Amino acid sequence: MLTDVITAFEQNTGIFVFCVALLGLMIGSFLNVVIYRLPLMMQRDWACECRDLLEDELDPKKIEKDTLPENFSLALPASSCPNCQHKITLLENIPVISWLMLRGKCSSCKTKISARYPIIEAVTAILSVVVALHFGVTWQTLAVLPLTWALISLTLIDFDHMILPDQITLPLIWLGLLINLNGLFVPLEDAVIGAMAGYMSLFSVYWLFKLVTGKEGMGFGDFKLMAVFGAWLGWQLLPILILMASVVGAIVGISMVLFSGHKRDNAIPFGPYIAVAGWITLLWGQSIWQWYLSFLGY
Repeated sequence: MLTDVITAFEQNTGIFVFCVALLGLMIGSFLNVVIYRLPLMMQRDWACECRDLLEDELDPKKIEKDTLPENFSLALPASSCPNCQHKITLLENIPVISWLMLRGKCSSCKTKISARYPIIEAVTAILSVVVALHFGVTWQTLAVLPLTWALISLTLIDFDHMILPDQITLPLIWLGLLINLNGLFVPLEDAVIGAMAGYMSLFSVYWLFKLVTGKEGMGFGDFKLMAVFGAWLGWQLLPILILMASVVGAIVGISMVLFSGHKRDNAIPFGPYIAVAGWITLLWGQSIWQWYLSFLGY
């Protein structure tokens, strides 16, 4: 059965791309839930841990109760309108299409629904199709699709909350090492060295910056995200990844200061630039590296 499906996909690229796009839309809808709920779940867990540690020092009557329902998770409760609590039906939850049919408004109270939701669904589908077209019907596609979806979640969560959850980054490190056991992208030795080198590259910069300025220039989640790409790509492509992320981050940061009134002392998340640069490097890193060497005359 599985062999027949693979054969059909290999013989008809259009069907394969269509199925990947459809899957991307559905996954994008789920990513909206992850991006919104996972940080709230983490904040609740941190609050519970703090209360447990400080319960002997704090008056329990002064501690605010959790505002999240007890069964709050990625699966429960069912999605609803934040304004009127209208339960979103199956027909109202079709990726992109439902938002267009509802004209971007709740069917009950007519409160506007952010365009961000269908945009994330569409972007997830588009990037999934790019991966499918680049790698074809291969194990590489099967591996890179979940990585792409995870990177979308990490990018938006870091933009919103300045955090890169361990619940996403750490499994990606182990997954990168696992898929390279048989050298799917790079030999296992390069993957292991890459994971260590990726982490230490930013970890060293972090401590150097802190020793010089007394400030923390980035978070530990950035180190782990670099370790993710080291585990997937090996150590050889890490320099071009760091260069791309740094250049884009610097351009965006300077633009925000000059044109949007962003204060220089306010932190800017670096994770999204690592994620974008890493994804591009995974797909076209070798070509970019060869072009760079030829540009230098090597």
